[in-house]
Amino acid sequence: MTVYFIGAGPGDPELLTLKAARLIATCPVCLYAGSLVPEEVVAGAPVGARVLDTAPMTLDETHAEIAAANARGEDVARVHSGDPSLYGAIAEQIRRLKADGIPYRIIPGVPAYTAAAAALGQELTIPELAQSIVLTRMSMKSTAMPAGETLENFAATGTTLAIHLGIRALRDIERRLTPFYGADCPVAVVYRASWPDQQVIRGTLSDIHAQVRAAKLTRTALILVGPALGADQGFPDSALYDPAQPHVLRPKVRA
Repeated sequence: MTVYFIGAGPGDPELLTLKAARLIATCPVCLYAGSLVPEEVVAGAPVGARVLDTAPMTLDETHAEIAAANARGEDVARVHSGDPSLYGAIAEQIRRLKADGIPYRIIPGVPAYTAAAAALGQELTIPELAQSIVLTRMSMKSTAMPAGETLENFAATGTTLAIHLGIRALRDIERRLTPFYGADCPVAVVYRASWPDQQVIRGTLSDIHAQVRAAKLTRTALILVGPALGADQGFPDSALYDPAQPHVLRPKVRA
C-alpha cells in the first residue's frame, strides 16, 4: 500500500500529468482538496472507489481514512492543488504517515505561478532584469510567517515576487513594496489561473488595489510584482542561443 501525494496542477484538468492521471485511475481511495481541485480531476477514479472531498475534513479525519486504507491494503491518491511542495500542507501529513509506518510518494504537479505566467503570456526571468523568483505568501488568518521572511526583505532583491494569499491585503502590499519598487512598478493579479473563469488584471502598485476591488476579487488569486512583468523591449537576448557563446552542445563559434 502506498499513499500518493499528487499535484493536480492549477485547475485545468488537462494540466494533470500522465503519471498523476494514471495513479488517480488506479487507486481505490481518492482524497482530494475540493476547494481548489475541480471534480473533473478526480473523475477518472476507478468505479466504486472511495472518493472524498477533504475540504470540510480535519487532519485527524483524513489520516483516519488513510489508516483505514492501509489496513485494507489499498493505495490512496491524496490529490492537492498545484504542486504539493508549495503550500500543500503535506508536511504534517507525512509526519503522521512516518509515525505509523505508512509508505508514501510525491508526484509533482504544475504550480500556480507557472500557470499565471502562461496566462500573462510572458517569461518571468528576463536577462539582466530579473533572474530569480521569490515565492511567498501573506499570513492573514493562516500560519504566521517566520520572522525573517518579510516582504521588505524579499523586495530588497528587486526581483519578481509571486505572492500567495494576499488578494485581501493589496493595500498593505502596496505600502510595503512601493519604497523598493516604486509606485509605477508593474503588478499582475491572476484569478483562478487556468480555470474557465480565469481573470487577469494588470496594473501598477499604485492602482492595482482599485482595479481588483472593482472586479470584486476576494480569493484564489496570485499576485505577481516586479519589473520583469513590464519588460518588452530594452533587454538583451539570452546568451543561451548566442553564437558568440559556445557550450558543450554548440562548441564552435559560427562565423
